[in-house]
Amino acid sequence: MVTLTGFADEISPDLEVQLDVLEQEGIRHLEFRGVWGKNVLKLSDEELARVKERLDERGFKVSSIGSPIGKIRITDDFTPHLEDFRKAVRVAKQFEAPFIRIFSFFVEEGKAEAYREEVIGRLRRLTEIAGEEGVTLLHENEKHIYGDNGERCLDLLSSIASPRLLAAFDPANYVQCSVRPMSDAYPLVEKYIGYIHVKDAVMGSGKVVPAGQGDGELRGLIAALKEKNYQGFMSLEPHLKAAETFQGFSGPELFVVAVRALKELLGEAGIPWK
Repeated sequence: MVTLTGFADEISPDLEVQLDVLEQEGIRHLEFRGVWGKNVLKLSDEELARVKERLDERGFKVSSIGSPIGKIRITDDFTPHLEDFRKAVRVAKQFEAPFIRIFSFFVEEGKAEAYREEVIGRLRRLTEIAGEEGVTLLHENEKHIYGDNGERCLDLLSSIASPRLLAAFDPANYVQCSVRPMSDAYPLVEKYIGYIHVKDAVMGSGKVVPAGQGDGELRGLIAALKEKNYQGFMSLEPHLKAAETFQGFSGPELFVVAVRALKELLGEAGIPWK
């Protein structure tokens, strides 16, 4: 059985609307990235306490902190970013979230290898802190960062080789890097996968579409997860366009479209969810 979760800030900036839609769809977890128009790491202690109180009152849990850690240039000063990471750790512990989503730093196009040692050094430091604090980091593959394809994701994960650093497998992000998720990336990183981000995309244009409607090989991924008896989270990050001026903000209606597309695929594969 898999556990459904999602980036609830794609539903609405309003916490109650987020929880209403998740509850309507039978989802009791969320990936905490933002609320009230603020990123999770920009929320005050008082605001964080308010969110935690409402989640507890309504019976929701946090699957992961959807942090922006690692979304700076590799040439930027790491010291203030490290302080942001320490806050992400504190928030994860406050919300009893087992995971923190991170990235592997923006690198100059065509020069990723020149920054390899710096990237690995930074991620190793983050992983060490995570281990000390009892949380696990999820590296999300994404365009323009060091870990944008299967080979470099494998390089990072195998070089650091810690159970406190796993992969958040994102099919659409691989497609947007002209990588076939299951054919090219999955065989390389499969043993490191600890979490799934559910979004699909069309090869070439990179347009994000509901699960199963693009080139993200979602049916193949779900079949592979069933074969290995995956028991973890599948986190909806629809990134569907609600209007031409919006990108990455789905709204309640399109979020539900994304949820139901995933449920249909799970049903086809005979995989129960909660």
